[in-house]
Amino acid sequence: MSTPLQTISDTLLAPGGLALDDLGTLVGELAVGEVDFADLFFERAEAESFSLEDGEVKEASFHCDAGVGVRACAGDRQGFAYSSEISAQRIREAAQVAVAIQDGRAPRGGINLDRVSTPRLYAAVNPIPERASQAKIAYLLELDAHARARDPRVIQVQASLTISYREVLVAATDGTLAADVRPLVRLSVSVLAEQNGRRERGSAGLGGRYDLARLMTKAHADTLVQEAVDQALINLDAVDCPAGEMPVVLASGWPGVLLHEAVGHGLEGDFNRKGSSFYSGKIGQQVAARGVTVVDDGTIADRRGSLNIDDEGRPSQRNVLIQDGILVGYMQDKLNARLMGVEPTGNGRRQSYAHLPMPRMTNTFMEAGEVPQAEMIRSVKKGIFAVNFGGGQVDITSGQFVFAASEAYLIENGQVTAPVKGATLIGHGPEVMSAISMIGDDLALDSGIGVCGKDGQSLPVGVGQPSLKVDRLTVGGTA
Repeated sequence: MSTPLQTISDTLLAPGGLALDDLGTLVGELAVGEVDFADLFFERAEAESFSLEDGEVKEASFHCDAGVGVRACAGDRQGFAYSSEISAQRIREAAQVAVAIQDGRAPRGGINLDRVSTPRLYAAVNPIPERASQAKIAYLLELDAHARARDPRVIQVQASLTISYREVLVAATDGTLAADVRPLVRLSVSVLAEQNGRRERGSAGLGGRYDLARLMTKAHADTLVQEAVDQALINLDAVDCPAGEMPVVLASGWPGVLLHEAVGHGLEGDFNRKGSSFYSGKIGQQVAARGVTVVDDGTIADRRGSLNIDDEGRPSQRNVLIQDGILVGYMQDKLNARLMGVEPTGNGRRQSYAHLPMPRMTNTFMEAGEVPQAEMIRSVKKGIFAVNFGGGQVDITSGQFVFAASEAYLIENGQVTAPVKGATLIGHGPEVMSAISMIGDDLALDSGIGVCGKDGQSLPVGVGQPSLKVDRLTVGGTA
């Protein structure tokens, strides 16, 4: 079996007349004058998607792209250029632009590249050609029919299948030579239900870094349809949500998106180096309630946010960020780590060869505690049980957030009662972390649907948490 380096050398380098042995010379030409660090990022990507609405194909697309990004770093300055043509000539032309951030001098010479040992967290397969387009469409049509048959109140069904495949290769002046082959699949279902003139929507999805045979199963179709339809039907009976400050119990799994947005971004190295995060300069300080441990882990097999190597060629790792409420570290790429005098953490990520890397999350979650969810609910006289989230807005640097709950219930006298509509959770991420009084024993990660945006770049991520009781949280409602 060929290694990722051999595979990518054949598919990315050879067509342009290049070989792995040429990369030491090319990256060495970036080691000029004041340049502290430089790298070449090669990529070939394929993406395919199908979208159905009411039993008809609304969109079908296929995209293939390849190119190389050339970066040079001097202090906190970055010179960057990219080319969709992979050849020695184009790389050298891009390099001239990248090194223009400093005074021109002769290159310091070729670089001896050491091949990074790449983990095998997921199979190096391309899911796109596994099944014909018609088979993929037929599967989505089955989802549509299944959802409609489940309940006559379902009046609209949307289903989508997204598949991507990436080959990446990194060569850097620090001697890094690493490659990765990354599959990614995602399946989503959304339904609209109507009753007595009222309409409500429900949705579900799943995915990860694996093949279509594992994704396109009857069991997955049944699970997604059940979740989406049940959510829509529950919301048909929802009452107006009360407003005010009250206890909130958050369910396990996908509600970890609140942790990701309101806390996780504030733990990325660039915000902390620049002093724009709430967590800047607080290593060793209490920033959350006792028992709260937050981890970013890119090494979980087959997970959507996992990576064998990050986009700077460094193996992913498990990084503890908050330990028992104490801030112990940040997520770092190579640039910010060098400027902050710490080690990179395998969190250098970029959307494509046409983008600069930056510190980004992988799979971010809170570790489990010991309290059963039922005990949390029994402890609440009047509050909200938030099971699922829809959209939200977050000020990344301050941690202020507003999140809409797509499925939530009243808690009255220790019992979950009526579903509520129009519930929004409003607060400050670090304050919420300090207001956690119970941590569940039911840690779960999301089903594999997360997408994270930062500075115009979108990347697949994972989120998760156990059930949590937050003693004080502002709830915006419609009652």
